Amino acid sequence: MVVIRLARSGAKRRPFYHVVVTDSRNKRDGRYIERLGFFNPIAGGQDRRLDLKMDRVEHWKSHGAKLSDRVVSLVKEQAKVSAV
Repeated sequence: MVVIRLARSGAKRRPFYHVVVTDSRNKRDGRYIERLGFFNPIAGGQDRRLDLKMDRVEHWKSHGAKLSDRVVSLVKEQAKVSAV
């Protein structure tokens, strides 16, 4: 099954996540099909906290990809920001 989830990168105690499309059998930080954006939970100042390619998210959802729980909340947050 294809899933849209977070892949962790960044230094110890300074997390940074890429939102990726991958096969559910792959490791969390392993091989992926496409990178859809990023999530920086500790962003401050002028740094961007979240950036998603919403058209690609919708494309993958229409092809049957499942979203992880955290990605669902991030998509809602991105939709709220882009609506403003």
